[in-house]
Amino acid sequence: MSYDFNTIEARWQKYWAENETFKAENNSAKPKYYVLDMFPYPSGAGLHVGHPLGYIASDIYARYKRHKGFNVLHPQGYDSFGLPAEQYAIQTGQHPALTTKENIARYREQLDKIGFSFDWSREVRTSDPTFYKWTQWIFIELFNSWYDDNTNKARKIEDLEAVFEAEGNTTVDAVCDEDVYEFTAEQWNGFSSKEKQEILLKYRLTYLAETEVNWCPQLGTVLANDEIVNGVSERGGYPVIRKKMTQWSMRISAYAQRLLDGLNTIDWPQPLKDSQINWIGKSVGASVTFNVKDHDEIIEVFTTRPDTIFGVSFMTLAPEHDLVQKITTAAQKEEVEAYVEATAKRSERERMADVKTISGVFTGAYAEHPFTKTPVPIWIGDYVLAGYGTGAVMAVPCGDQRDYDFAKHFEIEIPNIFEGVDISEEAFSDKENTIITNSDFLDGLKYKKAVKTAIYELEKLGQGEGKTNYRLRDAVFSRQRYWGEPFPVYYIDGMPQMIDAKYLPVELPEIEKYLPTETGESPLGRADVWAWDTVSNKVVSNALIDDINVFPLELNTMPGWAGSSYYFNRYMDPNNNNEVFSKDAIDYWKEVDLYIGGSEHATGHLLYARFWQKFLFDQGYVPVDEFAKKLINQGMILGTSAIIYRVSGTNAYVTKDLKDQYETEELRVDVGLINSSDELNLEGLKQWQPQFSDAEFILDSGKYIVGREVEKMSKRWFNVVNPDDICNNYGADTLRLYEMFLGPLEQSKPWNTAGITGVHSFLKKLWKLYHNGDVFEITDVEPTKDNLKTLHKTIKKVEDDIENFSFNTSVSTFMIAVNELIAQKCNSKAILEPLLVLISPYAPHIAEELWQKMGYDMSISTASFPLFNEKHLVESTKQYPISFNGKMRFTLELSLDLNKDEIEAAVMAHEKTQQQLAGREPKKVIVVPGKIVNVVG
Repeated sequence: MSYDFNTIEARWQKYWAENETFKAENNSAKPKYYVLDMFPYPSGAGLHVGHPLGYIASDIYARYKRHKGFNVLHPQGYDSFGLPAEQYAIQTGQHPALTTKENIARYREQLDKIGFSFDWSREVRTSDPTFYKWTQWIFIELFNSWYDDNTNKARKIEDLEAVFEAEGNTTVDAVCDEDVYEFTAEQWNGFSSKEKQEILLKYRLTYLAETEVNWCPQLGTVLANDEIVNGVSERGGYPVIRKKMTQWSMRISAYAQRLLDGLNTIDWPQPLKDSQINWIGKSVGASVTFNVKDHDEIIEVFTTRPDTIFGVSFMTLAPEHDLVQKITTAAQKEEVEAYVEATAKRSERERMADVKTISGVFTGAYAEHPFTKTPVPIWIGDYVLAGYGTGAVMAVPCGDQRDYDFAKHFEIEIPNIFEGVDISEEAFSDKENTIITNSDFLDGLKYKKAVKTAIYELEKLGQGEGKTNYRLRDAVFSRQRYWGEPFPVYYIDGMPQMIDAKYLPVELPEIEKYLPTETGESPLGRADVWAWDTVSNKVVSNALIDDINVFPLELNTMPGWAGSSYYFNRYMDPNNNNEVFSKDAIDYWKEVDLYIGGSEHATGHLLYARFWQKFLFDQGYVPVDEFAKKLINQGMILGTSAIIYRVSGTNAYVTKDLKDQYETEELRVDVGLINSSDELNLEGLKQWQPQFSDAEFILDSGKYIVGREVEKMSKRWFNVVNPDDICNNYGADTLRLYEMFLGPLEQSKPWNTAGITGVHSFLKKLWKLYHNGDVFEITDVEPTKDNLKTLHKTIKKVEDDIENFSFNTSVSTFMIAVNELIAQKCNSKAILEPLLVLISPYAPHIAEELWQKMGYDMSISTASFPLFNEKHLVESTKQYPISFNGKMRFTLELSLDLNKDEIEAAVMAHEKTQQQLAGREPKKVIVVPGKIVNVVG
C-alpha cells in the first residue's frame, strides 16, 4: 500500500473539523496551557511558505502539551482592520468588508491544509462588530480613568472628580498634561460643565490633544512611526510630512516605569527587551528653565548633565516647537519659515537616524543663562524632536559630539569646562572622574557631587529640579481612515462624550468613497447617517443634527493596534456578548504561556499590548499585568530569487556564465520558471510577461542558467513559494517537517524546494516501517534490546528538543530512529505505537492514519506522551577485547554483572581462547572488569 498523502491528509483534516478535536474547555480539571501565534493580517496574496514557520512551531508545542495531559488553548483569528484593505477598496471600489471576507476564506483554506490544531470555535476577527464592541468598551474605560502616581495605578475618573470637589487639585499627584494649573475646591465647583470637561481631559488616559503627527497626503491618513520606512509610507512609498492635528492619544507614558520593570518578570528574547528599553528611554537628570530675553516666555529643557550648565553655548529648539513663531525676529523670519517647511517633509525616524547632516537656523532670539545671566543664542535644528523631552536642548559642545559638530559648523564659541579633556573628543568617557572647571560654584567638583550641587542651586533659583524623563511618548490613537474601529464618541459643544456601553457596538456606516473628503475630513465625513441620537440611543441621519438631542459623531477611526492590544484575552471567552470575558474564564487561563511572533512588533503591538494589559489589571479585569509569560521570535524563511541578465540598452538576455562579457542589468523572474539545475524555462518566460516574448537569449551549451540571490520572500522579487503547491505535491506533513528541518526556529534561513524531497522520502520510509508490502503489519512480539534502545533514546531527544524549541534536531532524530528500526526489522507494537505519538506533533496526518490502522478509534492527540526509561540506554553487556600477550585477537560480549573470576572462566572456556593457547597453560590472566582481558602465555 503506497503512501497516499493527499487522501490521508484530507481525511484527517475533515475528521478534526467535524469532531472539534482541538476544542479547549474552560475550567477543565487538567492543567491549562495557552499557546498563541500573532494573528495574521489577511492579505489578498494569501500565505507563502515563510508565513507558517511560527505556526508550525507553536502547533508542535500545542500538540505536545496535549500529549502531556494539558488542556491546551491554541486559537487563531484575523487582524482584519487596516490600511491595505482600504487602499484596495479605493482602487477597485469594492467594500473592504467584502475583500477582507474573501481574504480570510483564502487564509482559512490554506491554514487548514497545513493541518494546524487550532480551536476554530474561538476565532476572532477585529473587524467583526461583535469583537470591536469590546475594543470600543476598553476605549471608554480608558477615557473614564486617570493615573494616580501615589498608588501607581489607573483609577476611575469619578474618584478624581470627588477629590476636586472636596479639595481641588493641589494634593493630586497624577500623570497629566503639563499645562494643568492649580485650583481649589471652590473654584472647581464654580466651573462650568465644559470647563470641568476640559480639565478632566488633561488627566484622562485617552484624551484629545493637538499633536505633531506623521501625515501622508496621498494616503490621507496619519501613520505610526513603524508604518514609515526611510521617510516614506511603508504602504505605497508615499511622502510623509509632520503636521499638527487634533488627535486622540493614549497616555502610555504613565506606564513607562512599569513597562520597564515588567520586562524583568517575563521570559522574552533579550534583544526584544533591549528594543523596548531603548524605546522607553529612561533618563535621570534635571529639568531646567531658561528665560527668553525680551519675551515673556521660558524654554524648558531636560538634561542628564545639569553639571554642564556653565558649558551651555547655545540652545536648539525643534523646528515644530511652539515658541519658534513667537520668538523669531523679523530679520530671520523668512529663513526660519523655509527651514521649518523643509523639515516637515522628514519623518522623526529619518531625523533620528541622520547623525551626519548638520543643519539649523538662528532665530535671532536669545535666552538668559540661569546663573551668569549672559545671552544664549537660540537656534532651531532638526536633530531636536518636538515629541521627545521638551523639544528643546541646552547645547554643551564641550560635552556632546552632536552639539560640538553643530557649534563648529556654525562657528559658535565653545567654552571648555572640563579640565584635561580635549573638547573635540566625543563626549567624556570617564565622567565619574572628570573635574569641572570654569564653572563658578561647581569648580573642582567631580561628576556626582556636581550634579547634586547644580540641581540644588537651580531649585534655589526656581529654575530647575531633579527629574526622571522617558523618551516614550503618548501614542496617537486616531487614524483618518474608513476601515478601522469607529470611536464610541459624539460631541456636544466640541467636547467628547462617550456612548453608554450598553449601546455598543457603534458600527461602521456605509459610504460610497473611501478617500478623505475634499475638505480634508476623514472618510467617515462622507457618511450621510453618522450622528448620535441621545434620546433613541442610536445612529441617525446627519440631517437630524440639532445639537440638542442629536450630535455629530467622531469622524476618525482607531489604529490597527487597537484590536491586537487585547485579542489574546478575548480568545479566553470569545462568544461572551455580555462582557469582554468572564471572570471564570480569565481566572482559569490567566495569560498566554507561549507566544510566537515576529520581532518587528517589539515597539508597536507588543508594547501597546503590555500597556493595555496593565491598565486592565489596574481595573481588576485581568489577574496578571503581563499578558505573555514566554515569547519566541521566529526567524524568516528567505526566498532564493532567480536573476536574469539583460544586456544594457537591449532586449537581449545573457546566461550567467557569459554575463561578464557584457554590460548588464539584473532582473528578477518567477522562481517557478527555474528547475533544480538553475535552468530557465525560456518558453515559460516568454508567456510570463510580454516584454520577453520577442527577447533574444544568449545561451551557453543551449541553456540559460540564472543567478541566485537569497533575500526576503516577497511578491516583489517573484521568489514566493506557495504552500498549497508543496502540500499538493509532497503533503502537509512534509511541509511541516521540512520547515522545522531548515534550521533553528529563531534564525532566518533560505528556502530550497529541492531539499524537500529528502524529508518526503523519510515519510515514505516511515510508512513502509508499518507495512509488509501492501499489508499493514504490526505484531505483539516482544521488542529486542536494540528496539528499546532506539525508542527510548528517541523519546529523550525529542522531548528535550521540544521543551527547548529545538525542532530542527528532532527531525534528524526521527530519521535516525526509522533507519535503525528498519535495519532491526522491527514490527513490534510496543515500539511502533509510541513512535507514532512522538512524531504526531510534527507529522499529525500520517500519525493519525497509522494510529487508526493499529485499531484505535480516538484521535492520536488523546494519547499520552511516551515515558522515557533510562534503563534501556544503560549498557548491560560489554564487548571485551580479548588479548594474548598484549595483542587483541578477538572480542567477546559478556555481562557487566560478572565478577573477575566469572569473566576469566568465560574467556578461558571460549573456543577461540583454546585455539590461541593450543593446549598451553597461561602464566596468568589479567582481567579489568568493564575494560579488557589479557591472557599472558
